[in-house]
Amino acid sequence: MCMGKLTHARTCVYNVNYHIVWSVKYRRKVLNSVIERRLKEIAFEVAKEKEFVIHKLEVGEMDHVHLFVSAHPKIAPSYIVKMIKGITGRKLFIEFPEIKEKLWNGTLWNPSFYLETVGSVSQEAIQQYIDKQKKGDDLVGNDNV
Repeated sequence: MCMGKLTHARTCVYNVNYHIVWSVKYRRKVLNSVIERRLKEIAFEVAKEKEFVIHKLEVGEMDHVHLFVSAHPKIAPSYIVKMIKGITGRKLFIEFPEIKEKLWNGTLWNPSFYLETVGSVSQEAIQQYIDKQKKGDDLVGNDNV
């Protein structure tokens, strides 16, 4: 699954991609290179288990994460975020207890996130395509549709 490529499933054909961004609570700069490496390992394990695909995952300025992911339409983007943030947060706190010194309340991630759908076709192209789908206007001569 990747931008511009169609995936054929049992009941549908799809190309569903998301850009997701979230930050460390209080924007603390705790995601050093060692923690980043482990974060990526855990995230890719979660994606495989939960059946979505991470195309790219990068940490920015040691305090936020960018994720480019594809998923079957039955998988809600909020579920993807919940699984990755929940599992990585729990495991990183266990494996790197020093993170807790900069954060309190036992929470690694800010509760909010940014989500954007990513596609290979613009809104304008889709609207034009749909506009061209009017049926029978030119055949019947009836404008009352």
